Amino acid sequence: MSREELAAFEFEGTRRLIAPQQGIWTPRGLESALAIMTTFSASPEHRPYADEEGPDGYLRYKWRGTDPQMSDNRHLRRAMELGKPLVWLHGVAPGVYEPAFPVWLVREEPERHQFVVALDETMRDQWSADLARRSPFDPVRRYAETMVRTRLHQRVFRGQVLIAYGRQCALCRLRHQALLDAAHIKEDRDGGEPVVPNGVAMCAIHHRAFDADVLGLRPDFVVEIKPEVLKEHDGPTLQHALQGLHGELITLPKHRRDRPSTELLEERYQRFRAAG
Repeated sequence: MSREELAAFEFEGTRRLIAPQQGIWTPRGLESALAIMTTFSASPEHRPYADEEGPDGYLRYKWRGTDPQMSDNRHLRRAMELGKPLVWLHGVAPGVYEPAFPVWLVREEPERHQFVVALDETMRDQWSADLARRSPFDPVRRYAETMVRTRLHQRVFRGQVLIAYGRQCALCRLRHQALLDAAHIKEDRDGGEPVVPNGVAMCAIHHRAFDADVLGLRPDFVVEIKPEVLKEHDGPTLQHALQGLHGELITLPKHRRDRPSTELLEERYQRFRAAG
């Protein structure tokens, strides 16, 4: 959603879902915050506030400043006390946000100037102060980590990758967003990070082909199709959607910083070659 759409939101007299300048928004007439925001940055380490995952698998949201009595911090604390849900807006490009709703604040950590955030009712109800001391295989911790990865990181990752690639498949230029994915070069299970240089915008068929090592990407951004597939005869979909891409250069993002990591592509390409 764009900043303009969020600012134009209105429901039962409540205006806008985004603060004019700051990241915490409490509409006039409400006693607790309604929305929080994490600012987009092409380099996440340069964000003004380091919202991050804690040792228990739950995310943290930083206070505004360090004064616990600042009005924004008091409004967040009140939302926690009342058990009110919030909208969390994550910047995926300048002026563009991916909303997560509803989320809840389940604990305050004043010594670190932050709140603990639950992404669904189960995380909210299962929160415990001793989670960080439990085994990494504890089911509550594993559930929290899975939710953070699937509901937040992957949604934000998809939004960032699609924007970087102009909301089109890098291979066939399909623009129907419902059919587009952010394909990981280095996958989650192998330690791949949800950052744009580890992603390529692909339509569903090319994403599946990439994951199945039917389609490979060389470090010079050229597409290769599995040799045995090039020899098959199976109708126009195979001919045009796969065989016709062999040797073609993918469409690259406008900004060099968003282009696929050549190191990650080389690693993935070797997997493709090994698959035959």
